[in-house]
Amino acid sequence: MSSGGRISAVMVSYRTGPVLFDSIRSVLSDPDIHELVLVNHDNPTNVTVRLDTMAAAEPRLTVIHTGANLGFGKGCNIGARAAAGDYILLLNPDTLIARGAARIMVTTAQGLPPVSIVGARILNTDGSEQRGGRRGGLTLMSALLSFTGLARILPGVRDFHREEEPLPAGPVEAPSVSGAAMLMTRETYRALNGFDERYFLHVEDIDICERARRMGGKIVFEPRAAFVHVGSTSSANILLVEWYKAKGLNLFFRTYSGPVGQLVLVVAGPLMTMALLGRAVLIRASARALQARSRLRARVRLAQRRRNSGN
Repeated sequence: MSSGGRISAVMVSYRTGPVLFDSIRSVLSDPDIHELVLVNHDNPTNVTVRLDTMAAAEPRLTVIHTGANLGFGKGCNIGARAAAGDYILLLNPDTLIARGAARIMVTTAQGLPPVSIVGARILNTDGSEQRGGRRGGLTLMSALLSFTGLARILPGVRDFHREEEPLPAGPVEAPSVSGAAMLMTRETYRALNGFDERYFLHVEDIDICERARRMGGKIVFEPRAAFVHVGSTSSANILLVEWYKAKGLNLFFRTYSGPVGQLVLVVAGPLMTMALLGRAVLIRASARALQARSRLRARVRLAQRRRNSGN
């Protein structure tokens, strides 16, 4: 891979919330990062104004306004084309980077063959490893076993998600890594034609890893480069998010499954879509129940304070 050292971070933001500015500050506080290109997909006006103000005061920050939500993959491609670095570091807009993590990823990348990708260790805010940072190969069977939870209880079956496995001491190959913190050279990004823009949200990172491996590159998980992914900050409708995930999975399987897989997908595809949407409904119902419980408790506490103040 390239021996150049300039790193361009690329973010795509759609209604990310206040953590966006924490993420921007964490990137700009790392002197190893040459620039941050932020693609603004229809954030509220007050956020857009604040981004422009920051960019005017910070020469390392470039903001590109698209005026609409064009999807994660297309946004990354827009940002990568505008970037000037030797390396492209793709980051979620709710990701907090530790100083030095990007340089570790570059050092690892320099020892890899062309068309290779390096992924980072993604952490929850409590320091635990987040689901999705290191993953196996995505097939209809691995997806079924993972979504149903059978992979965690059946003997001899390795889960598609690998975060429960022992953490390696150094970089190791993995079939796919997370687009929340993913690094490759500019040459690799161009050779792969960036993300496949048919994926609007989700699965585009698995797809680009699959294409890189088929072109002879390596996908490497770098555990020494850690990023905190806050998550669940976007105001996007969870049902819509899960719908796009289902569409992405179906597209991936249509692209890479053999003839038998295509036949199975006729039945499995709709079932997978219904399962993901059903999970979204349960998550939303649970969140609303928690909110209602919190409001009830707040009213009870207020009533108690009023009674106590009247005594």
